[in-house]
Amino acid sequence: MKQFTIPFTYRSPLITAIKNNRKEADKMKKDFTPTLLDLGNTQIYLARHFGFCYGVENAIEIAFRTIDENPGKRIFLLSEMIHNPQVNADLVARGVQFLQDTKGNMLIPFESLTADDVVIIPAFGTTLAIEEKLNTIGISTKKYNTTCPFVEKVWNRGDQIAKKNYSVIIHGKPSHEETRATFSHAAKGTPTVVVNDMDEAVALSKYITGEKKSTEFYTEFEGRFSNNFNPQTDLQRIGVINQTTMLASDTQAIADFLKSVMAQQYQLTDQNIADRFADTRDTLCYATNDNQSAVYGLLEQPADFAIVVGGYNSSNTSHLVELCEQKLTTYFINGADKINDDNSINHYNLHQHKELVTTPFLSTDKALKILISSGASCPDAMVEAVINKIASMRNCTDALKNITATFVQNN
Repeated sequence: MKQFTIPFTYRSPLITAIKNNRKEADKMKKDFTPTLLDLGNTQIYLARHFGFCYGVENAIEIAFRTIDENPGKRIFLLSEMIHNPQVNADLVARGVQFLQDTKGNMLIPFESLTADDVVIIPAFGTTLAIEEKLNTIGISTKKYNTTCPFVEKVWNRGDQIAKKNYSVIIHGKPSHEETRATFSHAAKGTPTVVVNDMDEAVALSKYITGEKKSTEFYTEFEGRFSNNFNPQTDLQRIGVINQTTMLASDTQAIADFLKSVMAQQYQLTDQNIADRFADTRDTLCYATNDNQSAVYGLLEQPADFAIVVGGYNSSNTSHLVELCEQKLTTYFINGADKINDDNSINHYNLHQHKELVTTPFLSTDKALKILISSGASCPDAMVEAVINKIASMRNCTDALKNITATFVQNN
């Protein structure tokens, strides 16, 4: 796989060495057991896969290269390039300005842009309408486009099944930048609707079976269907694609459910199911799969609690948190600075949508086992900083230094 040039401050000597050692020993990526850092009174288990994926490193490389190649020019990001506060803050510090927030609300009007400006398209991609608007101004949307190749793969799969007269069902968060972009690309060629979860897939199925009147559809799925969508005719042939950062198991479950609904409604077998339902299993992102599979492997290890590091608005990170929460106490933090010297921790609660404070954080009278993972947009250096902070508070910094030296020497 291609090696990217990204700021060295995002790298971690310890974690780079661990990942290289694991990769050498498991080239086919079939071993999802965690890596143990035994610090004596503290055992830290690192997920087999975590941190920057191909699409994120590609986006970071393009963004920082764009800054270097355009001195004196105004440089804008359409929205957050990735959902990581450190990376976005670093770009702002280099003079980059955001045109929109993550919900698509304008921060700087397009009307203020000129053809001399540079606009970077984020890793999530963007809508066709925004591309057209920028191109009309004279700003190229191709030269500085960091759209993840695996997001584009989903778009291409949507195009393929659209040409075969399937409507597209998108499993994604309706307000997420990637889902909005995928919806735009799919809707240009075929009727399209977004479902957020299995409950909404079940609700949609009732229009396939006729259990619900089609008039109810427009209220129930308001703002999430393409122009002129007709539930009576546009749900007769369907395919499911996804926002790449959703739980892979959830996307597969939704696809399997809707496939079974179509099979029952039209009395289909495995031999002729394609008459009504498109096979789109190949749209699941490899990094999403690997990181989630690694968390399942991580959770097989008994532990006192888990820490997941990443941006609070990061979809893929939030799903790792959800997986961990099913098994044990989980702290979702966006950096080591959330672990305080008074032995408290500021952590984000996904359900209350706010940061909470827990005291005490680390037990002082017993050995601890801690599970750690991070999202695909989280620099490895942030994870190492969390490990260093814990080691310092548990008085096992020397043990961590010895382990680091051993891993780096064996790399």
